[in-house]
Amino acid sequence: MKIAVYSGTFNPLHKGHLAIMRHLTEEAGFDAVYLIVTPTNPFKEGKKQPSGEERYQAAQKAVERHPELKVKVLDIELRMPPPQYTVKTLDALQEKEPQNEFTLVIGADNLAAFQRWKDYDRILKDYGVAVFPRKGYHRGHDKARLLREDPTFRIGLLKAPLVTISSTRIREGMAAGKDMSYWFM
Repeated sequence: MKIAVYSGTFNPLHKGHLAIMRHLTEEAGFDAVYLIVTPTNPFKEGKKQPSGEERYQAAQKAVERHPELKVKVLDIELRMPPPQYTVKTLDALQEKEPQNEFTLVIGADNLAAFQRWKDYDRILKDYGVAVFPRKGYHRGHDKARLLREDPTFRIGLLKAPLVTISSTRIREGMAAGKDMSYWFM
């Protein structure tokens, strides 16, 4: 099976994530999505957030409200010793399920800075990435830049809808006393 590995803090999981997960299985050719709740985002350290376990439970409940989804919520990174590098997660999934083909799903913002990731070159060679659009980022330029480094890198650009809502905007709206419930998944 072709599995899309979609990881993040998901604080909170929202309708934008839902649109991406639907696109992955309904239009991008993936058989299923593994939603990986990460303990922390190393690029967002120092910011207060709910625990990984709380976010994992919330993600499970959100996905349960959408039984039509081909999504499995995993806590694999919450159970791994730190640091929880994505490459280690992908390797653990591949070892556990060698019959499956795993591809990492990232936003264009992450592709722009992908060279900062641990063993990014191995991720791009062994697993590949499927990149969804993000406002203000040009995926094509970043893909071309990475392919100049190594033409064997596997970088697919998803024809997914542009998601303009973010977890950050939802949290900021809630902090300002706004009702953001419409955006929750």
